[in-house]
Amino acid sequence: MKIRTLAALLFALPAGADEISQKDLAALPAADVVVLGEVHDNPDHHANQARAAQAIVPRALVFEMLTPEQAALTPDDRSDAGRLAQALQWDAAGWPDFAMYHPIFTAAPTARIYGANVPRDVLRAAIAEGAAMAFGPDAARYGLDKALLPKDQATREAEQAEAHCGALPPEMLPGMVQAQRLRDAALARATDAAMRDTGGPVVVITGTGHARRDTGLPAALALSNPALRVLSVGQLESDPGPDAPFNLWLIAPAPQRPDPCLAFGG
Repeated sequence: MKIRTLAALLFALPAGADEISQKDLAALPAADVVVLGEVHDNPDHHANQARAAQAIVPRALVFEMLTPEQAALTPDDRSDAGRLAQALQWDAAGWPDFAMYHPIFTAAPTARIYGANVPRDVLRAAIAEGAAMAFGPDAARYGLDKALLPKDQATREAEQAEAHCGALPPEMLPGMVQAQRLRDAALARATDAAMRDTGGPVVVITGTGHARRDTGLPAALALSNPALRVLSVGQLESDPGPDAPFNLWLIAPAPQRPDPCLAFGG
């Protein structure tokens, strides 16, 4: 796929996705919110996020991996990876090695840190009783009070089935879609708070699925704060094709990893 200049991309953003290269991360189009996707265990994706954050100089960093309570524990001095991980209680949450994430914190050393992770008990509530109930009073602001169209619901259930290697019984899939919607809304709520508190720009560090314009964080922000200029950057491990649901995307090869389906007995 031909890679266009970022000057051209700036005027093409509403139309669709464009591939960029690693060097383009130093000159992304201006936006209030830049959503930097990742595959969680891909070190190249995290290195790219750090490059982009250093160039953007955000006033706030929102992490999918941190709860709001964890984010509040961020020390002023973030230079020591071990001490920062301990302060954030990183290892207790089961995310990949903090060494991959630490450069993102140091790339924007003065940015205020926000967390958007959803506690497991709240996720379980969303699966059992729906995202709107689990989210609370502002659910309507993020579209959680509205049922998905049948076609959209079916598509999202199929994506959840694939993500879980076909191991989930069909009756669990609607609840998993509710949990995903809750996560997107929680990311949007944290991003809205970061914009309100700091004025932006805000950089969001999250899985590439949440960076999708059609179903992820950008879609939730379009409901809660439609005036925001939101730039979605998807990071992938293979070509997503012509209909990639991002503003921009780039590829880094997959690291060596065990077959994820082995965890499901596949």
